[in-house]
Amino acid sequence: MSLVIGPLDLPAHVDEALAVQAVAFGLGADEVAVRRQIVLRHMTYPGARALGATAGGRLVGFVYGMPNDRTHWWSTVVEPYLRARGHEDWLDGSFVITELHVHPAYQNRGVGRSLITTITDSANEPRSILSAIDIDSPARGLYHSLGYEDLARQVLFPSAPRPYAVMGAPLPLRRR
Repeated sequence: MSLVIGPLDLPAHVDEALAVQAVAFGLGADEVAVRRQIVLRHMTYPGARALGATAGGRLVGFVYGMPNDRTHWWSTVVEPYLRARGHEDWLDGSFVITELHVHPAYQNRGVGRSLITTITDSANEPRSILSAIDIDSPARGLYHSLGYEDLARQVLFPSAPRPYAVMGAPLPLRRR
């Protein structure tokens, strides 16, 4: 089955995307409902864009992001952690990877790598930042392989049960 990576009208396909995220990230219906509103709000921000990975016409992965804005909630939460480590400047001139999720049946096939490199290749910013659960995971391994380095660890988001790491990389991302 051939995989196609291309632009995704995320507001029109938000439920399909969140179904992928729910399976990949283990989200319940209540969390999906909250995230649906967040995604729809994010996609109204200047420069926000999304890509999808489809197989047989079915969405199996997606990524979205936007130029960082220090007034956005995420940025305000991570700023003190970055400042404490001398990395506050990463909040400027960075393209944020807001979400990247691949259905478990399609993980470890290069789908996530293709999504994140494709979206950042078209960024006007010189670097990219993101947050990932602060554990030794395949996602963090992927980000490290692309050139992302830890800028802050043990970052606590309100209502998130586990700490996150904030990671940053110069663009374009490293290739194999």
